[in-house]
Amino acid sequence: MNILVTGGAGFIGSNLVRLLITTTEHTVLNVDALTYAGNRHSLDDLATNPRYRFAKADICDATAMAKIFADFSPDWVMHLAAESHVDRSIDGPGAFIQTNVVGTFTLLQAARGHFDKLTGPAKDRFRFLHVSTDEVYGSLGETGFFTEHTPYDPHSPYSASKAASDHLARSWADTFKLPVLVTNCSNNYGPYQFPEKLIPVVILKALRGDPIPVYGRGENIRDWLYVVDHAEALHTVIAHGKLGETYNIGGNNERKNIDLVRLLCSLLDELRPRADGKQYDSQITYVTDRPGHDLRYAIDATKIKRELGWTPKQDHSSGFHKTVQWYLDNEAWCKGIFDGSYKLERLGKT
Repeated sequence: MNILVTGGAGFIGSNLVRLLITTTEHTVLNVDALTYAGNRHSLDDLATNPRYRFAKADICDATAMAKIFADFSPDWVMHLAAESHVDRSIDGPGAFIQTNVVGTFTLLQAARGHFDKLTGPAKDRFRFLHVSTDEVYGSLGETGFFTEHTPYDPHSPYSASKAASDHLARSWADTFKLPVLVTNCSNNYGPYQFPEKLIPVVILKALRGDPIPVYGRGENIRDWLYVVDHAEALHTVIAHGKLGETYNIGGNNERKNIDLVRLLCSLLDELRPRADGKQYDSQITYVTDRPGHDLRYAIDATKIKRELGWTPKQDHSSGFHKTVQWYLDNEAWCKGIFDGSYKLERLGKT
């Protein structure tokens, strides 16, 4: 298979590309605009692999997308390219509308043009997987779970832009008969995550001796999904999923933010104790909550388990241990990011 992965230099994308190259015989073209969160160094280990290719291109560029489809002739498209940080969407929502909505439209049009020209087995095997988030569903109370039939209720510019892109993908399936699948996942964590998200922020601020910020009182609850588990789920869905269907992907791993922060601190106490003998949780600082901060997300992943046989491999502690150890072992990767414009500052206050 020729697989086109958009956003393959990002966090989830780079882990997906590595999985595809190292565990299958597929050829992968990674298309990424290399914005602030795209990092080609995340895939340095694949640079000489003959089945891996890279193209720097913006999914909003219709001419570039048409050429990529014509030259590479993908069998599968796995669309992950997106602006994804809620705090950044509060500060600058325009970029989220452009990439997540206009970019998805442009990519769908390029895929449609390519698909309409296919015949025979090539047409039969074509798939377009649109990768999205559970944040489109809004916020849960203390009980209940998001299912594939939960009504959309986005509360941030980020989640609203992803909701719009989900609707576009499904409408191209219904109107133009494009063979589309959609996934909605819970919060990802693991190697190569740009250090603006909660888990790398906690780890890196702890190691620097900085205050560890916790929004509000840390009562917000998220379901945490190890990124390699997610990558395996995405491959399972595009290979075996039913066209036109949506699959929710979760980690079965709900935690309050404050409990997660304390767990990460305890892992750091174990793996790299502070020189002064104090515990890392002494650095926890409560800060003003994010505007529109959803209380709880929780995924019901019954459908993907029942229909496709996928379940997460990492349990409630193993993935977090792997993640902390990865950041300890890859400080040079993080330093390369801090040499740029991002300095672990807080975004999205207003």
